[in-house]
Amino acid sequence: MFKKRIRHTRRFQEIINAFLKNGFSHFLFRLGLTERDLKKTNENEDWNIKGQHVGKRLRYTLQELGPTFVKLGQIASSRRDLVPAEIIHELEKLQEHVHAVPFSTIRMIVEAELGGTLENLFDSFDEAPLAAASIGQVHVARLPTGEEVAVKVQRPNIKQTIETDLEILYEIAKFLEENSVWAKTYHIKEIIQEFSKSLRDELDYKVEGRSANRIAKQFKEQPNIQIPNIYIDFSTTKILTMELVQGIRLNDIKQLDDGGYDRKLIAERVVDAMFFQVLEKGFFHGDPHPGNIYILPDNRICFLDFGMMGRINDQLKFHFASLIINLKQGDTNGMMKVFSDMGLLNEDTNKADFQRDLDDLIEVYYEVSLDEISLGGIMSELFEVAFQHKIQIPTEITILGKAILTLESTVSLLDPTFSVMKAVEPFGRKLMLERYHPKTILQNSWKDLVENAEILLHLPKDIKKITSTVGKGKLRLDINVQQIQTILGRLDRISNRLSFSIILLAFSILMVGLIIGSAIAGQTNLLWSFPIIEAGSIIATLMFVFLLFSIFRSGRM
Repeated sequence: MFKKRIRHTRRFQEIINAFLKNGFSHFLFRLGLTERDLKKTNENEDWNIKGQHVGKRLRYTLQELGPTFVKLGQIASSRRDLVPAEIIHELEKLQEHVHAVPFSTIRMIVEAELGGTLENLFDSFDEAPLAAASIGQVHVARLPTGEEVAVKVQRPNIKQTIETDLEILYEIAKFLEENSVWAKTYHIKEIIQEFSKSLRDELDYKVEGRSANRIAKQFKEQPNIQIPNIYIDFSTTKILTMELVQGIRLNDIKQLDDGGYDRKLIAERVVDAMFFQVLEKGFFHGDPHPGNIYILPDNRICFLDFGMMGRINDQLKFHFASLIINLKQGDTNGMMKVFSDMGLLNEDTNKADFQRDLDDLIEVYYEVSLDEISLGGIMSELFEVAFQHKIQIPTEITILGKAILTLESTVSLLDPTFSVMKAVEPFGRKLMLERYHPKTILQNSWKDLVENAEILLHLPKDIKKITSTVGKGKLRLDINVQQIQTILGRLDRISNRLSFSIILLAFSILMVGLIIGSAIAGQTNLLWSFPIIEAGSIIATLMFVFLLFSIFRSGRM
């Protein structure tokens, strides 16, 4: 514990010194991380609080501090809802400057992890690395069974270094939230926790191997998409052994042209593969840059490096598709509804100003052809508008936005005329049709019915608890004027759902009773020659449709 504290203190001082050296003394003082403002005592400090100047200094600082902070900067470059555009422009240039690990060290790590000598484990193992990055480096090898493989080996002690940095970042985030309204508004601690989880996943090569296998299963029926095979027996948390891919990097346009490849077809397949992952499977490659995509014979596509993955659930898929459709149609009312349904608008949001800014954003693209609109670009601008109004976009959507922006940049190398906006349209339309398919509506209605039945089941117990609390004089209500509309809206929604469930349940019981009674008696139910079951079914159906229509129209369902 004592050693850990010493290590943290030393590293924390290194972090502070790096920021001070690059001119952030006033910023650190304002955050409460230093006791005095060196800016006031250092007249030679060239400080400009706006624009790319700050971004450039920040980029230098993060690169100096190493892999954790480079990764943090790369993640921050996707958060246009949190970071100003000028700084993002610089953070996108972040590069990892690393030296290759000596082969003797690589040998020790591989032998310790796989439990044998390198000569017994592999027929051959190249000493020179194929590639080197901040977390690991890749060597080409051959298995005893003859397959050529790429072996990714984690750098020594990198996990301990990153864990120390993550613990310090969490403590800083915690301090900031306790002492800064800004940090509390943007949930900085939560963002650091999400970042930490993502980076810890990257440190566990087993997670990357499972991600690769999961993506491979998605494309098992699509021969045009290939995912490298993972050799589980030769992989651990620090070693990842995968099939060696012999192909052409997507950005090597000359080699593609010399080989007679169809660049337009390749662009189409890459984009379709990405949106298939996002909008149909909900699990997708989070960093589709040219280095992670290789082109194989017959214009087949191969994705590599599954360290950064994105996840998006059915609800977020629907919200994303709705947002794109409303953007395309210029419907800011629809966009406002999507933001509201996602729970991003609160009592502090000036909805009129936000919608006005959305109108201004739409106006820019009003007369622009669909082929000319950048989906990633317009999403980035949307995130910037959200930033101005302190609206925090879900992390899953920002990762998706970053992936789309990278995808557009990648595809433009192959075919500058290709429209990602146009390509996403059929996927969005299919998603919307599935959302409103009778089978989906019935499934969702059944889930709501079960959920509301449970509420009714527990209602007497809950009422008893409330009555007991009131009787003891412990019930405390704190409602301000701004909260009334929100609370009334929620109560309205709950009451509608309860009414819908109770009436539907009552009619179901009534009709089932009549049908069973009729079956037992062996005759039809007639009242004064009137067919009760048929009439009841029609009335129940009409009331069901009417209730659905009323609740959907009120927007409270």
